Amino acid sequence: MATLLQLDSSARPGRSGLEPHGSHSRRLTDRFVARWRAARPGDRLLYRDLGQRPPRPVTGRWIHAAFTAPARREPWMTAELAESDALVEELLAADLIVAGVPMYNFNVPAQFKAYIDNIVRVGRTFGFDRSREGAPYWPLLAGSGKRLVILTSRGDYGYGDRLAAANHVEPSIRTAFGYIGITETETVAVEYDEFADARLTASLQAAEQAVDALVDRLQSEVTDRATAARSPASAEGARA
Repeated sequence: MATLLQLDSSARPGRSGLEPHGSHSRRLTDRFVARWRAARPGDRLLYRDLGQRPPRPVTGRWIHAAFTAPARREPWMTAELAESDALVEELLAADLIVAGVPMYNFNVPAQFKAYIDNIVRVGRTFGFDRSREGAPYWPLLAGSGKRLVILTSRGDYGYGDRLAAANHVEPSIRTAFGYIGITETETVAVEYDEFADARLTASLQAAEQAVDALVDRLQSEVTDRATAARSPASAEGARA
């Protein structure tokens, strides 16, 4: 059984295609999860609506608490980190993170940046030791097998080529998640939202087809890994 973590960060509460002015990124995350669960109904789903209930941004008190050793934390520090701890626990429990992240002014929405700031945690998702040889930082989730799917939407078009230098959505997310050890990522994007014409319709259709194909491929990989783990060769290796 796999655990999915669905994150929606659009400020728009509804889904495009169902509600006027609905969110394209929510449309894609819902499609991904629905298709996944139709084939694997026993898998667990965790859900966070970051767009409607944004995490609290990092403050000076948060930083003080996070960089205080757990054994030395005062009660107020534990309370200060409670929301962050809950977000980290969800991330640790997930095998697949499905993140709906629209582009706002060339970058991620503030609510998704707040999420990143809450889950990139010293001692929880990355390690830090000044006395360590080489870099004092290292990812704590490396080798965990977690995979990140970024489902995004953009008002303009060409952010994969002609406007690639202005696209700080996928690159910033990959950098943050890679820093904590989640390096396997997939991306599907909708473009032309501000044009609201046939090009948007075609982009939505292409994105939905890409989501369907991605779900099928990832599920096939999950099945292949499970089959390999149950194979006689794997069992013999475990006994060796």
